[in-house]
Amino acid sequence: MAEASKVPAAHNTLRILRWLSERPRPVSAASISRALELPRSTVYDLLAVMAANGFVVHLPEERRYGLGVAAFELSSAFSRQDPLARLGAPLLRGVVDELGESGHLAVLDGRDVVYVAEERARHRPSLVTDVGVRIPAHLTASGRSMLAGLTAAQLRALYPGRESFGARTELGTITSPAALKSELTLTRERGWASEDGDVTADFASVAVAVSDHRGLPVAGLALTFLSHRHDDAARAALAARLSAAAATLSSRLYGSRASA
Repeated sequence: MAEASKVPAAHNTLRILRWLSERPRPVSAASISRALELPRSTVYDLLAVMAANGFVVHLPEERRYGLGVAAFELSSAFSRQDPLARLGAPLLRGVVDELGESGHLAVLDGRDVVYVAEERARHRPSLVTDVGVRIPAHLTASGRSMLAGLTAAQLRALYPGRESFGARTELGTITSPAALKSELTLTRERGWASEDGDVTADFASVAVAVSDHRGLPVAGLALTFLSHRHDDAARAALAARLSAAAATLSSRLYGSRASA
């Protein structure tokens, strides 16, 4: 990477911080050195600077290092500035203007999705979704796009049995863990999620997940339209356009590694 060769210390500092953020517990400098293929002396020097500035904490009794309070403060600032909605809204607006269908950006919160950005297309019917609205995730295309990226254990924790499901309308098609598993398998196979009439009769949606640098879902980007307006091929084309926007948003949030 050309940019990294110009400022190796900065690049390696960020590599160490990212690697530490992915560990479940503090680690030794030797582990960092091996994992990132860095000289141990370099690792110690960088850790000393980061510790002096609060980005890592040294646990001398354990001879290990973990993330410090300054790193936590950065993550809190990230949340306060709401970059997902700020970066996602213009991309969503561009897709809606181009395709002429209403769109939204949602995040997963337990078994619900919460809408953080909404863009209404001109001359299209109003929708039940809006910023701040919560809807059961298994009913929505955006929710299914994110649920498809979870592990089997995570899904079992969220949906242990039939009592975890409740159809919003009489048209709700997913009412059991088995039905959800089948739908999410289809979502993974084709690379995008859909729903048709599960949220509102006569309306359908397609969605794709926005992923972080580890490939884990952090949001769902969706388009909603009257069901009769788009056949299966047209819906796949809408999803392809959403995929491009989702990759761009991932890259803007997490760097080029996220969309690689």
